[in-house]
Amino acid sequence: MFFQRYKFFEIKNEISFKDTLNILDELVLDFHIESNYYITEISSLNIFRENSILFLSKDKYSIPINNKNIGIITDNKNFFLSNKNHNILYVKDISVSYNIIINFLFHHEDNFLYELSDQSLFINGNYISKSSKIDKTVMIGKNCFIGKGVTIGENCIIKNNVVLKNCIIKNNVIINDNTTIGSTGFGFDLKKMGSDQLTPHIGIVLVEDNVVIGANCTIDRGKIDYTKISKNSMIDNLVHIAHNVIIGENACIAAQTGISGSVTIGNNLICGGQVGFAGHIEIGSNVVVAAKSGVTKNIADNSTIAGFPAVDIKEWKKQIINQKKNGYK
Repeated sequence: MFFQRYKFFEIKNEISFKDTLNILDELVLDFHIESNYYITEISSLNIFRENSILFLSKDKYSIPINNKNIGIITDNKNFFLSNKNHNILYVKDISVSYNIIINFLFHHEDNFLYELSDQSLFINGNYISKSSKIDKTVMIGKNCFIGKGVTIGENCIIKNNVVLKNCIIKNNVIINDNTTIGSTGFGFDLKKMGSDQLTPHIGIVLVEDNVVIGANCTIDRGKIDYTKISKNSMIDNLVHIAHNVIIGENACIAAQTGISGSVTIGNNLICGGQVGFAGHIEIGSNVVVAAKSGVTKNIADNSTIAGFPAVDIKEWKKQIINQKKNGYK
């Protein structure tokens, strides 16, 4: 799904691809510039955008890029040497380079130099951005914040103390009290800790039709693209959904579940309470996860799993029986 990033994150400085040489300075080890253009966007491996930069880390090395207006910044020397017909920079540190470019290019709330240009109206006890778009059928409780660029579709119910920012809410969605959607993802480099080293998140959250989100939930926005809750999904109270997570249609997720970043989940998930999902894994369709399970690896379609680490539930039951035979209670 394409979205118009500038509606959420304004361009702070106009720069060309050639300008990145000066901005990154000593981080640049080598470069090739085929053509120059002004940068207005950031691409990802999932979505290529015109007039953009694609940050490519060492573990990503085989990707077809034919657009001359997508410049590449990489710390992968072999990829750099084999793609000198593109606009490409070879850098020492891809994470630091990403932070510097994004902080220079976009206004965003995790930068200490952030300047809020948006204006809000105080309406019925709520702060609502002038640039948000809210359908007239939407019901909003008290003490809510609805931020810049947010869109809310028809027949939605937004209860009390809800924060909506950097998100698109489709039709017939119910969001319960004290929930935050569009918050900053938990992204950083373990080698460079601290609040001034946060990885900028300039993506959004997409909530599709007929979704219910419980009380005290947090759904983080995507790093570059989006976090997605697909239609007809039911999210219980106290659920955390991290950046870049994709949840398929008809999901049912019970309370106190935590889904780590970049997890992809198919349709018809049934998930018990207090389940933990490790990051960067794929969960198939029609999967059932027992309560208090720890899911650490990819799970195939039509699986029923339990335990930690989560395994097929029949295997898990055998493990429990064997433990009892060996004296464990």
